[in-house]
Amino acid sequence: MAPLSKAGAALAALRADLAGDVCAPEDPGYDEARTIFNAMIDKRPAVIAQCANEADVIRSVRFARDLDLHIAVRGGGHSVSGMALNYGGLVVDLRRMHAVTVHPGSETVRVQGGAVMSDLDRATQPYGLATTGGRVSTTGVGGFVLGGGNGWLDRTFGLAVDNLLGVELVTADGTPVLATSQENPELFWALHGGGGNFGVATALTLKLHPLPEFSIALLLYRPDSGPDVVRLYREIIANGPPEAGGVVMYTTGPPEEFVPGHMVGKRLCLALLTYAGSEEDLRKLAQPLLAPPHESEKLTALPYADLQCMLDSPPGLRNYWSADCLAGLPDDCVDVFCALGDSVPVPTGTQHVLFPQGGAISTGPARFPVPYRDAPWGVHPFGAWEDPADDERCVQWVRDVRAAFQPWSTGAIYLNFIGDEGNDRVVAGLGAENVRRLALVKTAYDPDNVFRFNHNIKPV
Repeated sequence: MAPLSKAGAALAALRADLAGDVCAPEDPGYDEARTIFNAMIDKRPAVIAQCANEADVIRSVRFARDLDLHIAVRGGGHSVSGMALNYGGLVVDLRRMHAVTVHPGSETVRVQGGAVMSDLDRATQPYGLATTGGRVSTTGVGGFVLGGGNGWLDRTFGLAVDNLLGVELVTADGTPVLATSQENPELFWALHGGGGNFGVATALTLKLHPLPEFSIALLLYRPDSGPDVVRLYREIIANGPPEAGGVVMYTTGPPEEFVPGHMVGKRLCLALLTYAGSEEDLRKLAQPLLAPPHESEKLTALPYADLQCMLDSPPGLRNYWSADCLAGLPDDCVDVFCALGDSVPVPTGTQHVLFPQGGAISTGPARFPVPYRDAPWGVHPFGAWEDPADDERCVQWVRDVRAAFQPWSTGAIYLNFIGDEGNDRVVAGLGAENVRRLALVKTAYDPDNVFRFNHNIKPV
């Protein structure tokens, strides 16, 4: 840490130099600036640099290195373990850098590092184009993509990293670099799953795909119908086209228009079948889900960007998540899933999620550090609640789900769905051989492990 006199002078210079704003603990708006998605996180950085452009990012990184401050990078702020913040260091806050530029002729899009899913999806929708995004509108595009990118369209268009064409990055010494398949190709490879270990992503270029039509079937059931629903859903995915995706889950009925009043606040089973195609074809595909008794149904064409915000979690909740990739979904695994669904903590926003993989995920490029391509299913216990008094029961429930699914786990993991679960889980999320190669890239671009607030890859 630098002497106070040097720190004070450097902070004053940073305030003067940045096109954006600088926020310190004594400044108005500091607490708002450090608020992130998970209300359990209460970290107090020394400086938050609200960057307006790449030059601001370069200046901020060099400021932190000069004062020996730790650096965290904030995009959407959705990391469940609070990786977007730190204690007593610098936060490079990218939220003002959220421009999205669509190039319909080449079917590509350039997305600045602070953009969230709604920025991306609303920009591409008028052109009838889309790319794989997350499952809620407030997720940051940068962290999502660099961590692999698993979402509603992944079975159709592949993982987000399969659509990554280039990254504009500011490295640990404040140098801007471009990573593509032709320029800095080893760094480009590492950014296909290696997350924020190698620098600050100020912009990403992604491949787009035509998506002229998109449809959903959303059905709500009482929990006792869950075992039949999950089995039917499994068969639809197994026999359906890669354009079909979605999720089946147990949760508490939220106060939304698609939830009947008598189910609000009650435990329910929800099946969402998404389809990158027409409502007519979706209806044929979803027909088996109409057979079990259900409380509501919604089968309709829907803009993809509208689905992205349909299941948004409200802000201000406490969160604890985990996940595992599954080698299959046999009947005994379904029974365990449903039994745990019957114990989902209510009334909370907790979701017990089962999502299909396969399709374009499994046929995508095998060379990238995403070792979960061959897993046909994933389970995602997503704990979300409001009252701190519920911390113990909700966290324990998530851990119980993880333990229960170990007999079917492939061992691989999608890292964006978990918090800080130790180095072994990071290795599981990247692959042991890949980690050795990633460590060499880390050594080349960040030998001092400046960017450590992530699923960290240590330099050699």
